[in-house]
Amino acid sequence: MSTADEIAKLHELLRQGALTQDEFERAKAGLLAGVGAPLTLNPLRLSNGDRWIAGVCGGIAQATGVESWIWRLLMVGGLFLGGATALLYLILWMFVPRAIE
Repeated sequence: MSTADEIAKLHELLRQGALTQDEFERAKAGLLAGVGAPLTLNPLRLSNGDRWIAGVCGGIAQATGVESWIWRLLMVGGLFLGGATALLYLILWMFVPRAIE
């Protein structure tokens, strides 16, 4: 795949909100320097469209390719098994950036 194709893919990810502007610039600079895209790109973003409360499960679904209803079911199921998923949900809600759409 050519460098132009790679940059076009990065630009599409930026347009979809999967990358921040800073992540896009670093990945593009790495491609142009011949290093390749960094492996630390984080696709996890809170979903604006697939959300019931904050978009956490919708964002996880977009990042993993697993349906959001499955993540919601796991989160609710975890509430009955000690409630650790409630804390995880709150932490993700606070620290994961919202998708830019």
